[in-house]
Amino acid sequence: MNAELERRYANVRAAMAEHHLDALVVAGSEYTGFEGAVTYLSGFQIVHRYAYVVVPAGGDPFVAFPSEARYVGEHGTAEIEQVFHDRPGQLITERARGWGARRLGVYGLDYVMTVRDRDALDGFELVPFDEPFDLARAVKSELELESVRDSVRINTRGFEVFLDAYAPGRSAAEVMAAAEEWFVSQGCGRLTMNMVLTGTDSYARPEFKIARRSEILGRFLLPSLEVAGAGMHWVEVSRAIASADAELSSDTRLMEDAYLEYADAARKTMRPGATCHDVHRAVSTGFTERGYHLGHVTGHSIGMTMIEHPRLGEGIDTALESNMVFSMHPHAISADGSECLYMQDTWLVTENGGVPLAGLPMKIY
Repeated sequence: MNAELERRYANVRAAMAEHHLDALVVAGSEYTGFEGAVTYLSGFQIVHRYAYVVVPAGGDPFVAFPSEARYVGEHGTAEIEQVFHDRPGQLITERARGWGARRLGVYGLDYVMTVRDRDALDGFELVPFDEPFDLARAVKSELELESVRDSVRINTRGFEVFLDAYAPGRSAAEVMAAAEEWFVSQGCGRLTMNMVLTGTDSYARPEFKIARRSEILGRFLLPSLEVAGAGMHWVEVSRAIASADAELSSDTRLMEDAYLEYADAARKTMRPGATCHDVHRAVSTGFTERGYHLGHVTGHSIGMTMIEHPRLGEGIDTALESNMVFSMHPHAISADGSECLYMQDTWLVTENGGVPLAGLPMKIY
């Protein structure tokens, strides 16, 4: 087992000890954004179906697959024991009882674990473990930060490709296809989740849309670009785009001003010791003081799963630490709910404050 994987197990086992767990079951599935937890603890990247990494408090971990998933991934990449079983939940139950385990933590209990495997664990005390697991992996190693920066490089250039391909009258599918070609060429595979927000020639509406052929782009739009490179660390980078002759609404311009204030506040407040609540309040002030609502979470930790804990929000008292990585994307919505502005950045927490890794100017392009 390599040193990076050993570091991860040490962090996770420390969190398990705090919650008095006998074992941890980490669930992952192929569905976009839920693959990463399995890769984080095993090295294996799910291509199809689902899998579980099981970590006993003492002893060797293993990764369990349903039998029909034997040939749906590059199993040589796994660095721990691999076991195939018709019903993985039964296998986990048998091994856990053999260890004398009674209290199992489960990452993915609410959203990822299959019903049949959940039912097989009847008799154990099951502890939802999404938040403690995410907090244990929130501080990135230097090796992880290399992967994060590579994903940011890919995403940033992808935005530029999208911008170059954009023109009023083109379909959203045509423009997004150019960016997706770049993403795939750089090793993202299918680890992309890219959308658009459109509306009129002067403002965008708050709803996220699939980039379809039927969606003809006007003079203003908001791309939403989320990708993970070959290292499987997700990032988000995008800016609003307007044609040269667009006459943007007054609310859109005021929201742009608030975005400049948010970026400045993030640079100043994203330091070790500041709480997620503190950062949320600081970066959202420019929007709320102008009377705008925030229709989407201000920001959240991001890593090998697209959305991780902690989130930047009201009442979240988790303290930031150096080398935490956050996706930030205030979703500013007008008081009547008709207009919005949404731009994304991936930020690194440092001793000197927040650093936006893409380096793109905060503006409407």
